Amino acid sequence: MAKKSDGYLSARESRRISKENRKITNAYEKQRKRKNVPESEYLTQMRDPNNAVEFDDLHTYFFTDNGVVHSVDGVTFEVPIGKTVGVVGESGCGKSVTSLSLMQLLQRPQGQIVQGAIRLNLGGKAYDVTKTPNEVMKDLRGNYVSMIFQEPMTALNPVFRIGEQLNEVIELHDKENKTEAQVKARTIELLKLVGIANSEGVYKMYPHELSGGMRQRVVIAMALACNPKIIIADEPTTALDVTIQAQILDLLRQLKSKLNSSIMFITHDLGVIAEMADYVVVMYAGRIVEKGTAEDIFLHPAHPYTIGLMASKPVVGKQVDELYSIPGKVPNPVNMPDYCYFRDRCEMCVEQCCGDYPHEISLSDTHKVSCYRYDGKGGTTNG
Repeated sequence: MAKKSDGYLSARESRRISKENRKITNAYEKQRKRKNVPESEYLTQMRDPNNAVEFDDLHTYFFTDNGVVHSVDGVTFEVPIGKTVGVVGESGCGKSVTSLSLMQLLQRPQGQIVQGAIRLNLGGKAYDVTKTPNEVMKDLRGNYVSMIFQEPMTALNPVFRIGEQLNEVIELHDKENKTEAQVKARTIELLKLVGIANSEGVYKMYPHELSGGMRQRVVIAMALACNPKIIIADEPTTALDVTIQAQILDLLRQLKSKLNSSIMFITHDLGVIAEMADYVVVMYAGRIVEKGTAEDIFLHPAHPYTIGLMASKPVVGKQVDELYSIPGKVPNPVNMPDYCYFRDRCEMCVEQCCGDYPHEISLSDTHKVSCYRYDGKGGTTNG
């Protein structure tokens, strides 16, 4: 990729990249927008029927004028039925893009799933979301997979009342053809479910009349409207103060057990993950560097990045002059290195780190890590 001496692309080079990208994305869009696609094309088999969703070697790229951004670069993990999986990592590591790939809500045409599979368990059958056409996805969203978006202050439309916005979700996805009165009754029931006492009053209010915590509850109610099997919570407590945050986490735990839904909980807050998750996936620069049960990750962190994240977290009762900070910066996602992405920031490098990207190594049945420090130390190499 030719660049000027100051590091910027020339206009000519940028146009060439843009032209190439349009060819690629047009091909993906043409495939995605086909009508009357036979179900056999996107029907698949779950590797384990006890999983709600399985991500298998997922690659999601963004085709920009500066080059191809490898946002998600070969991600593999599962979300078991009735369990919470915490996805943790720095901002920009690919957490939200992974969840948007499952919802097929990527910013298109630039954002495209280019490789891999996302197997979604529908009960009697399973679909590969990466091959599922738009028409079918409209039915899956809300009914099977639902998302609590990151920012409650902007997730709601400011010009419509709360009741109208919730009603619309039920009317769009409901297959029972409820009457207007039944839709309203369901909306008020949902508002009560998420702990809003004055549900009749809130039904008639506009978003600006509610506090951040109340708006977050409304957004959760919206996500639960059709009793989905998988709830994606994308940093649902980031904009809230700690007291409200604790209430929202408690609410999500109660709802999970009531509805027997699986939760994919995305956050950069390790304290929230420790409280909520059964399993933890640690992402860095678009790849999974470590995954395991919450006990594996918090009691026996293995990857230097995970150890660094743990060290940078304040601990109650422990006084330190300065919190640890991981040195260096994340590599450029357009030109990723062919060695371990964390090598240039790592303080625990071994001789093999100069080689290719490390394979995944099993430290136990549940605990897996991609790091040369464990190569040949009793771990089993996968792939």
